[in-house]
Amino acid sequence: MPFSHTVKNKNPKYFCIDKRMENYSIKFYSLNTKIYFTSANTNQTTMRKLKLQMQMTINGYVAGPNGKNDWMTWNPDDELIAFMNSLIDSSDTLLLGRKTADSIINYWENALDKNPDTPFAKKIVDILKVVFTKTLDKSPWNNTTLAKGNLAEEIANLKKQNGKDILVFGGAGFVSSLIKEGLIDEYHLIVNPTAIANGMTIFNSLDTIQKFSPIQSKLYPGGKTVLSYKPKND
Repeated sequence: MPFSHTVKNKNPKYFCIDKRMENYSIKFYSLNTKIYFTSANTNQTTMRKLKLQMQMTINGYVAGPNGKNDWMTWNPDDELIAFMNSLIDSSDTLLLGRKTADSIINYWENALDKNPDTPFAKKIVDILKVVFTKTLDKSPWNNTTLAKGNLAEEIANLKKQNGKDILVFGGAGFVSSLIKEGLIDEYHLIVNPTAIANGMTIFNSLDTIQKFSPIQSKLYPGGKTVLSYKPKND
């Protein structure tokens, strides 16, 4: 859609176009100083974001040594639930590693069967899930498709598709691979007020320093803190 900008310059032959306007072409409709900008690339589309939502301890572990999550606190408050709902409501695809798919899909399907009035469980069950696997040839889960190709290529193809953003929950090894390839656009780390001596991490695959820009941080009434960041790529 065209938009206009008035150049405050007494000599209309000389003016400077901001670097942010480099994707726009210029049309002069008169000798006045009002300039109309129209998009120079009509096929330009916004890529879908890949957002990580993951629980962790205050010392950075996302699971115990054997994948246990008994360190996780289970007293979600209304504000935290609203935040988690906002992440899934802005997404229409959920990515999972194969091992995590077993636990998460079964857990939320059982939760919905026991209590059909649980909105979050229904959202997890209803959302399209993409499970990354090298071993399965057919999905055993409902509303799920398998991704078996190159990780970066599979993610790139998903980001190009029309729709809402993409959400990823885990597990640790799968997320670690996404981080190594630089494929995550936003990190939403839910820090529990607990610590464990050792366990699984998600940043151990980095071979260089990864810097981040903060989006927001918030302490919730139930005791958890959400730290949200986006990677710096410069």
